[in-house]
Amino acid sequence: MNDSNNRDNLLRQIRDEVVALSESPLYSYRTENKYFPVIGEGSHQAKIMFIGEAPGRNEAKTGRTFCGSAGKILDTLLGEVGLKREEVYVTNIVKDRPQNNRDPLPEEIKIYGPFLERQIAIIQPQVIATLGRYSIVYIMEKLGLADKLKPISELHGQEFVAETEYGKVYIVPLYHPAAAIYNQGLIETLKQDFKILEKFK
Repeated sequence: MNDSNNRDNLLRQIRDEVVALSESPLYSYRTENKYFPVIGEGSHQAKIMFIGEAPGRNEAKTGRTFCGSAGKILDTLLGEVGLKREEVYVTNIVKDRPQNNRDPLPEEIKIYGPFLERQIAIIQPQVIATLGRYSIVYIMEKLGLADKLKPISELHGQEFVAETEYGKVYIVPLYHPAAAIYNQGLIETLKQDFKILEKFK
């Protein structure tokens, strides 16, 4: 089996496990609303992986990542640096929608986090771009950069280096595109911050 098939199979296995994750505190909310878990999508050979926090309503209704207004902003930002959505991989820490789009709870992050870690190990991105404060805290703590943690207002657009089992990875903290829906001024900040990704294409 070649590497591409192997990655596809391993990621499919994660999807099947999340679909059946009845011990998740969000499982009954998902099934009652006929929502889908949102596993992630994009290239399984992606150099750049984007990690958000949790799916919203549009995502849970379709099972697709970043397909609402935040997704349109993400697509625009990718286009600004010459990237297409299908060239990168986009996922969240939490794979099911929290009620009323509330922030994910610690126990939800704890149950879904290991799936994200497996996705990272399978795809082996050169760059992990975190979208929002929950993903930056999770990733920096997991990858031994907890001592570098500061508010996202201070970290955004910077570049950090971490060592993983598959080698070096660059961590780039970014504001969540959804924040730009409510604060138009953040669009220009995000455009500037995304420029750091051009060299990794």
